[in-house]
Amino acid sequence: MEITITFGLGLVIALLGVIPPGLLNMTAVKVSIKDGYVRALMFSVGVCTIVVVQTLIALLFASYLTNHPDITDILQRVAFVIFVLLTIYFLVLANKQTTQDLDPIVKSKRGLFFQGMLLSSLNVFPIPYQAYMGTTLATAGLLVLNKTSIFSYVAGAATGTFVMLYIYIFFFKRIKNKKLRSQKNINYSIGIITGIIAVFTLINIIKEW
Repeated sequence: MEITITFGLGLVIALLGVIPPGLLNMTAVKVSIKDGYVRALMFSVGVCTIVVVQTLIALLFASYLTNHPDITDILQRVAFVIFVLLTIYFLVLANKQTTQDLDPIVKSKRGLFFQGMLLSSLNVFPIPYQAYMGTTLATAGLLVLNKTSIFSYVAGAATGTFVMLYIYIFFFKRIKNKKLRSQKNINYSIGIITGIIAVFTLINIIKEW
């Protein structure tokens, strides 16, 4: 039962992290539109391969933080500053950019798999996101950071990421009719996400003060 709950937590948190239009899901949509459903799935598998590694690193970091609450307090304040700066950066960047679609440049299935891995590697946001969520869940007693729970959570996170990418790919026609593919709107979305996380981080800091 505990494994199932942990898997579900990882799945839901990963789903929430990938819901807003971003580099990975919008590139998956573009691959689906231009190169077909199967190639888009190969791209998504490449993305999820890196998500496994990123989530594992994040939870190992979260495990260390839960055993060192003094460091957690310091990093929480640092994280708040970082998220505020990221919010400002992406919102300012979005204002300066014109509408521009993301175009995949690789055609082969193997190439798209490695392109998914590459873009997912460049997207380092899941590491602080999952580390923060892992620490929060562990502090609340919802997540036990042992080997079994970490494996279950990582599997859930990879599954949640793949499911959301699949949803984007499956409903690409609906997405295609909206102005969600532009880099400008992607930057706005990322800025909003980091802003929301910054607000929640500030609330936690105030509560602990």
